[in-house]
Amino acid sequence: MGKNRLEAFSDGVIAIIITIMVLELKVPQGADWAELRPLLPVLLSYVLSFVYVGIYWNNHHHLLHVAGRVSGAVLWANLHLLFWLSLLPFATGWMGENRFASAPTALYGVVLLMAAVAYWLLQRAMIAAGGQLLQRAVGRDAKGKASPFLYLAGIALSLREPPLAQALYVLVACMWLVPDRRIERALEH
Repeated sequence: MGKNRLEAFSDGVIAIIITIMVLELKVPQGADWAELRPLLPVLLSYVLSFVYVGIYWNNHHHLLHVAGRVSGAVLWANLHLLFWLSLLPFATGWMGENRFASAPTALYGVVLLMAAVAYWLLQRAMIAAGGQLLQRAVGRDAKGKASPFLYLAGIALSLREPPLAQALYVLVACMWLVPDRRIERALEH
């Protein structure tokens, strides 16, 4: 299978994930601004998850741009990533509807952690399939190594202090929003 077909399939799944998340937003019954206040946790959960899906979509695009070839292992690793990303709408909805309660916040962190692990496995599969350029681009991968530990800390914190867990999830998203030019630099050399 070519990279273009894998990218098109992944883009389609990610578009569906975003669509499902936005369809979970319920329209308030009244026409006053005050009617939006009770929906704020759901809206904030959606915004955070939209940012995460956007980060994965962007990084997935860059990853495929430097991939050597698509092997069977790459296909399965990609499906594994898409599986965890497909759980984001559920975790997002549960967390927002329950005003960032402990268990939903922990589950949200587990989904983020597993998506990070799945992305790392996808990188490894692509490198094994002949991605020497990707290997050089990944380098030390400080953000990739720090993220799972921050997710684990968030999961642990969610049991006692869900707001601190949320702050860690936002921190990781902010880390990844800073443009990462490793792949562009590798392509320039």
